Amino acid sequence: MQFFGGSDISPSPPAPTAPGNNAHMIYVFNRNGVCLLYKEWNRPLHTLNAQQDHKLMFGLLFSLKSLTAKMDPTSAEKGNLGVPQLPGQGCSFHSFRTNTYKLSFMETPSGIKIILVTHPKTGDLRDSLKYIYNLYVEYVVKNPLYTPGAPVR
Repeated sequence: MQFFGGSDISPSPPAPTAPGNNAHMIYVFNRNGVCLLYKEWNRPLHTLNAQQDHKLMFGLLFSLKSLTAKMDPTSAEKGNLGVPQLPGQGCSFHSFRTNTYKLSFMETPSGIKIILVTHPKTGDLRDSLKYIYNLYVEYVVKNPLYTPGAPVR
């Protein structure tokens, strides 16, 4: 398949063969954009350093949240594109898919953002993201040795 400029577009990756090997990466950000947790399982190409990658991902989420709020057909007051919104405010998105991956996203009322990058044929992950958040609360937030805002070790 060719794109406008004549460059080849690779087809979708092969479907996962075994259960449990769908996840490529997970990010957990706090409300200030600090990456609290990053883990990758299947990422053969590393083009950025970790700090640039985290900034790029957080910027993507910020932009998508702003865009979906601006395009919300049910809200009379649109606000300005790029203005930060409170968690749960306005329209939001849950995932998007490309030919090589699917990005699933959840933001909690406290501003914690959980992003899971998986195989593109992976189904709805909202329940899985809620489960991951519950694990985060149980084993990180409730841990007396954890300092809020610090990366998870």
